[in-house]
Amino acid sequence: MSKNVRELFDLTGRTAIVTGGSRGIGKEMAEALGEAGANLMLCARRREWLDETVNEFAARGFNAAGKMCDVSKPDEVQAVVDSTIKHFGSVDILINNAGISWGAMPEEMPLEQWKKVIDVNLTGCFLMAQAVGRKMLEQGSGSIINIASIAGMTSSANGPFYSGYVASKAGLIGLTRELAASWGRRGIRVNAIAPGFFHSRLADAVIDIYERSIQENNVIPRVGNEGELKGVTVFLASDASSYVTGQTIAVDGGMTV
Repeated sequence: MSKNVRELFDLTGRTAIVTGGSRGIGKEMAEALGEAGANLMLCARRREWLDETVNEFAARGFNAAGKMCDVSKPDEVQAVVDSTIKHFGSVDILINNAGISWGAMPEEMPLEQWKKVIDVNLTGCFLMAQAVGRKMLEQGSGSIINIASIAGMTSSANGPFYSGYVASKAGLIGLTRELAASWGRRGIRVNAIAPGFFHSRLADAVIDIYERSIQENNVIPRVGNEGELKGVTVFLASDASSYVTGQTIAVDGGMTV
């Protein structure tokens, strides 16, 4: 007999690692998982933001912990996984959200900045998926959600121009497919979310460039609202999506149609 719909979306007893989980859309997605019952291990590079969010979540009754981590450093990634297992006993969900950006015309892009963006946004996601994936393979189950971007699917002659970011997100969409193919028969599902424009510390610098165009041309003529990534996050993390893998779901108000 199949589960009823409330059971399908229930994450009680499961444990999620959320990278970049202290602010912005990472915090929103972590909040969604906590509201669905998951234990939370939040990762971030800045202690003050991390502690503030963990304390806020704990005050709301979530079972939340935090760990400092630069996802481009393998030893720090492994330390997060080890701490999660020690603290909660398993790792069932990974939200690969940590990301940075650098804007420049391609002919002017400093190689150092290109490498930094690729190291965090693409290599960092691989390292975290690799470390978490080893534990999920032992368990025979797990859901990995990579946070890509519509920047990995479409570009504009009007900018913004950030070739390293775009390349990293397009690469992450490909990595999502490959990890899904590699691990699907061993119980691990891997999908991606490609957000459009939402207000966040990373996106606010370029939203002003786009907002009027979005209002004029988008199928849903506005920037995404707070909370509009919660549903897709819980869907992909839970048994509600048990037959979905290797997919990238754009949450962009129809920008990419």
